[in-house]
Amino acid sequence: MSETVKIILLILLTLVAFVGSLAVAGWKMRRACKFILKDLREQSAVDPASAVVLPYSKTSLFRIGMRDYRPRALAELVKHDIIRVAADGRYYLREGHNLTGLDKGAAGLS
Repeated sequence: MSETVKIILLILLTLVAFVGSLAVAGWKMRRACKFILKDLREQSAVDPASAVVLPYSKTSLFRIGMRDYRPRALAELVKHDIIRVAADGRYYLREGHNLTGLDKGAAGLS
């Protein structure tokens, strides 16, 4: 096999690995968003009076193990105004927001 073919294959392999890692990270973020929304629905946190404290809202520097996507997903959901933050740092779902788009994977989150 010539050097040119080897270089082209190596570049293609690198691109496939890069795109694959982005796809996996996006899939994990989407899954974390669904988990957070399900958690808030189960706790009936739909207004500031029923807002709840989420233990995964803060990241820990000393966490050992797999990467936790929930703090980043929570920040994205707050940024897109799907979840709101009460004055005391508790979280609740935005009233009247249609959440079916996220369940179908068309939330517009990156």
